[in-house]
Amino acid sequence: MNYIGSKYSLLPFLESTIGDVVGSDLRDMVFCDIFAGTGVVGRSFKPKVRKVIANDREYYSYVLNRNYIGNHLELDGKEELLDRLNQMEGDDNGFIYRNYCKGSGSGRQYFSDENGKKIDAVRSQIEAWKSSGYVSEDMYFFLLASLLESADRRANTASVYGAFLKHLKTSAQKPLSLAPATYTVNENAHEVYCSDANLLINDIEGDILYLDPPYNARQYGANYHLLNTIAEYKPFSPKGKTGLRNYYKSSYCGKNTVLPSFEFLIKNANFKYVFLSYNNEGLMSPQDIAAKMSRYGHYELFSQDYQRFRADKEENRNHLADKTIEYLHVLVKA
Repeated sequence: MNYIGSKYSLLPFLESTIGDVVGSDLRDMVFCDIFAGTGVVGRSFKPKVRKVIANDREYYSYVLNRNYIGNHLELDGKEELLDRLNQMEGDDNGFIYRNYCKGSGSGRQYFSDENGKKIDAVRSQIEAWKSSGYVSEDMYFFLLASLLESADRRANTASVYGAFLKHLKTSAQKPLSLAPATYTVNENAHEVYCSDANLLINDIEGDILYLDPPYNARQYGANYHLLNTIAEYKPFSPKGKTGLRNYYKSSYCGKNTVLPSFEFLIKNANFKYVFLSYNNEGLMSPQDIAAKMSRYGHYELFSQDYQRFRADKEENRNHLADKTIEYLHVLVKA
């Protein structure tokens, strides 16, 4: 999934730096990714640690992490169920088609008509299987994660869902086909939450706390609202040209609220090691972060150049630089 702030390309930097600070043997450690997003960091550490705690307030992120982190045993029959879903006919009276496809008269074109209908049919079937007890909770989240990622690959957007494209791009014209959201199988059980990080921090503990909060004023609930709509699949009245829903607003996206929220989090973290990913264009300056973290133990700073996320057209970009600096702030709590 093409995701704002994804740390996929930074995984070698994160893994090596965390290993240098903590030690290379993490087998007995609990690793928490408390702003998990699509879960790429937690997935990377899942085979290396005793337990991963993954959390994100956005429900679509919870679905992905519930599958990729929460599922750790083999699921028999998952390929057969995916085949059955892929063979389904579309539903021309479903919520996605009626509200987010051009042919319904909504004026919105987030998906082709055929793919919107297929999303509705598949999503309804997954829910029916769960409600009847035909599939387990683990299987439910595997199927739902597979749908979310496959639908995202057919979305008619420039990566985020703040707007749709006027004409169907090539990838959006291709028919939807569910690909398996394959997860790492291992013996260890893991924990997944859908909570405000500053509330959850009081109820969890471990060894390594990894923080990757929003950097700027862009709210993830607005940028990825349609993924939440597919994931929750509950009726509401879409608002405006983009069909926006009511969404959670993070205090980490406000210039007046981010620093108090951040200090509360690290102060109350029952973890020895705290790692914060943040770039040089974020709402918190490196100096502000260093001052806050230094109050609670030994502080260090590591950095690496990082390719900027580019969802907009070249001529409309607010930032001209192709790269930014990704900082990894480290606190060893006293």
